[in-house]
Amino acid sequence: MLFCPLCSGSSGNASFLEAEGRRFLIDAGLTRKRIAALLESIGVPLHTIDAVFLTHEHVDHVAGAGVLARAHHIPVYAAADCFSALPPSVGEIPAACMRVFEPDREFFCGKVRVLPFSTPHDAAHAVGYSFMAEGRKVTVMTDVGHVDDRLLTQLSGSDLVLLEANHDVDMLLAGPYPYPLKQRILSRRGHLCNEDCGRALIALHERGVRNVILGHLSRENNTPELARVTIEAMLESAGILSDMRVSVALRDRPLGMFEIA
Repeated sequence: MLFCPLCSGSSGNASFLEAEGRRFLIDAGLTRKRIAALLESIGVPLHTIDAVFLTHEHVDHVAGAGVLARAHHIPVYAAADCFSALPPSVGEIPAACMRVFEPDREFFCGKVRVLPFSTPHDAAHAVGYSFMAEGRKVTVMTDVGHVDDRLLTQLSGSDLVLLEANHDVDMLLAGPYPYPLKQRILSRRGHLCNEDCGRALIALHERGVRNVILGHLSRENNTPELARVTIEAMLESAGILSDMRVSVALRDRPLGMFEIA
C-alpha cells in the first residue's frame, strides 16, 4: 500500500491511497486543477484515480468532488446524509457516479476492504475510513471533537494513521475567532486539540499503532512545530516516543509517499 497526504488543513484536504491496483482520493477539498497538480507532483495522473471517498460535506473536504465526477466520471463514495448536505458550490454529482454506503458497515472497492466509521463532528454524518488490503491497514480520521473507546478500537492495529491535531487550546482561546466559533471548535463535535491527540496516540500505542501523521492543523490556532513538540513531549513522558514515528502533514503540498509493506 502507498499513502500520501496531498494537503491537510482548513483550506483544503485530500489524501492519496494506492492498494491492490486501485488508486483512491480520500476527500477532494480543492479545485480540480489544484488536485491534478498535487497528484502530478507525486507522479500520479488524475485520470488514473479510481474513486473519491468523502468524509463529510464541509467545503474544505468536498470542493472538487463534483467536477471530478462530471469531468472524469470518477465514482464518489459518501454516506447518504453527506450527499444530501453537499454545498451548492460542489454542483451536480451524476447519479452514475454516486456510491452511497451505510456508515459502520464494511464494503469492498475492488479487492480493498473499506470501513467507513461514524465520527463525532458537526456535520450531517461524518466518517473516518479504514482501508485494508495486502495484510495492511491505513486509517484516516480528522475532524473529530473527541476520541472515545469505540474510535480507539476502530484505529487499533492500523499500520498508519492520519489523525487530527487541529489546535492548541491556549492559542484558540487567545485568538481572533468569535466566541461561538471557539465554542464550536472546542465542543465534543468540533476539532481535536494537540493534547487530546497526544492522549489518543498513547492509547493507540497500546493497540499496536506505531506510525502516525498529524493532520488538519489550524492555520490560526496551531503550528506544525507546536503540534509536534506538544505531542512528542507527551509520548516521551509515556516512555513510547522512540517506538512511534510521528510526521506532520503539510497544508499546501504533499508530505511524501509512505509505503506500508
